[in-house]
Amino acid sequence: MTDTSGTPAATVSPSLFEQLGGEEAVAAVVDAFYAKVLADPALEPYFTGADLDRLKRHQRRFIGQALGAARPYTGRSMRKAHEHLAVTRAAFDRVVTHLAAALSEAGVAEGTIGTIADTLLPLKEDIVTA
Repeated sequence: MTDTSGTPAATVSPSLFEQLGGEEAVAAVVDAFYAKVLADPALEPYFTGADLDRLKRHQRRFIGQALGAARPYTGRSMRKAHEHLAVTRAAFDRVVTHLAAALSEAGVAEGTIGTIADTLLPLKEDIVTA
């Protein structure tokens, strides 16, 4: 393929977000993820009184941005959003396990799940406060 000047056009690889199916796929994964988290007795108390629709909307945008979506995440920093929750390392690890399971159930390849985990893992220090 060439551009109008006859120069070969650069091929742009689709982002991980696009490879996974875009907004609809991320929304389905987020819904499955929250179903798992809310069914987990160790995690459910973190969400008591929370606006789940708002959380899901933020989570979709956050995960989308982490995967290369064009729409930016404009929510609070992870530290600010979680500082009042006293999240433990064990709780954080359980959340990651549920996210990996939701991704796997959606047909995401294990290697891609690892890439996603590598992108999100540095946030542990901002989220864990207890």
